[in-house]
Amino acid sequence: MKTMAHLGVGIGWRPEIAEAVERLPGLDWVEVVAENICSGHLPASLLRLRERGVRVVPHGVSLGLGGADRPDAGKLAALGERAVALGAPLVTEHIAFVRTSSPALEAGHLLPVRRTRDALDVLCENVRIAQDALPVPLALENIAALISWPGEELTEAQFLTELVERTGVRLLIDVANLHTNRVNRGEDPFAVLDAIPLEALAYVHVAGGVERDGVWHDTHAHPVPEVVLDILAELRRRVSPPGVLLERDDDFPAEAELAGELAAIRGVVGLPGPASAGPAPSPLGSAPDPRTPEGEGPAGPERARVRVGVEQAALLSALVAGTPVPEGFDRRRVRVQARALAAKRAGVVARLAPELPGILGGEDPYREAFLGYARNRPMTAGYRRDALDFAEHLLIRDLPADPAARRRLTTWWQDRVGARPPRRIVRWARTLVGRAA
Repeated sequence: MKTMAHLGVGIGWRPEIAEAVERLPGLDWVEVVAENICSGHLPASLLRLRERGVRVVPHGVSLGLGGADRPDAGKLAALGERAVALGAPLVTEHIAFVRTSSPALEAGHLLPVRRTRDALDVLCENVRIAQDALPVPLALENIAALISWPGEELTEAQFLTELVERTGVRLLIDVANLHTNRVNRGEDPFAVLDAIPLEALAYVHVAGGVERDGVWHDTHAHPVPEVVLDILAELRRRVSPPGVLLERDDDFPAEAELAGELAAIRGVVGLPGPASAGPAPSPLGSAPDPRTPEGEGPAGPERARVRVGVEQAALLSALVAGTPVPEGFDRRRVRVQARALAAKRAGVVARLAPELPGILGGEDPYREAFLGYARNRPMTAGYRRDALDFAEHLLIRDLPADPAARRRLTTWWQDRVGARPPRRIVRWARTLVGRAA
């Protein structure tokens, strides 16, 4: 594996703080959510940063490489186009699943992959497909999780190590996620750092969160706590990371506070490196696949996909559609995760359709109405479609009660779908069709 290019210390670029990011002193690079930009119409702020020599790395959130289905060719092509448009040295994604195809459900969030041989086989094949399609190297991030899968066969370190050995993929280690999983799943972050192949490290994420009722929420909306910087320091004692990046996605602080957090990260990264070279690295990307015995055909991997798909669909259905929690899961934690997914869904829809809270009388009435709608109506086609489906749900029920607000919602809905507003007759027809089915 070639040595990763040095990136330095950077920050996640977001439109809300674009001007502040441009003014931050000593900024080496930025990371942008890939799905939030168009390769043919890059934001002017990113273009100015590139002209100054600041590197830009696209960070994907929607591929779902840990899911049972093979990666979507269109999503891979779009990610590759953004990497080329930005002149990026690599692209990054997550070790997670985000949707299921049978039934068709969208989480709208990164969910943990069960650490089993089946799931690893599926992930490795999906990673190889992605690597073949992308024009630059791929790195994958460990995610934060509220819940643990029952009956896991591998530790986090074993799972990541074998993934690297079988695919040659690079790692994006999020030290905030290691802390999250220490609190939520009892996993030792230092044991993970001791056992994973740090020679495969592409860069590091640092972010803030908050603990509520014994659960750590990886919010990216709070200051970076000392416990996360401590894990960064432990990583730095083991290896000199090619890059470290501060993530902030909401409740953006003043520019001076962002600069202060970057300074604290630089201080940690400047710690003395390891005293010795450590153990010799394994031959990354050259190991045979231990789960594909000689002469085995495609039936084995396909059966693994089916098994992984069934497991993931059962969990996702419980989280977003109100079906029973699968056996072996912590039911309280699943409920916490379900509430968090619904709250995130409401927040994203409000950002994409900011008119809706205004039409419904404010943030609180909007959230109450949306969470009632979402309780047993899972998202199936993304957040923009979700906003339209929510409006249709209200109109079918002659809501909101205020006629003027209902007329505004009708106009809003019509302007976006180009159709007549839904009426009660639509609801009756759907009920009859449902009964017939």
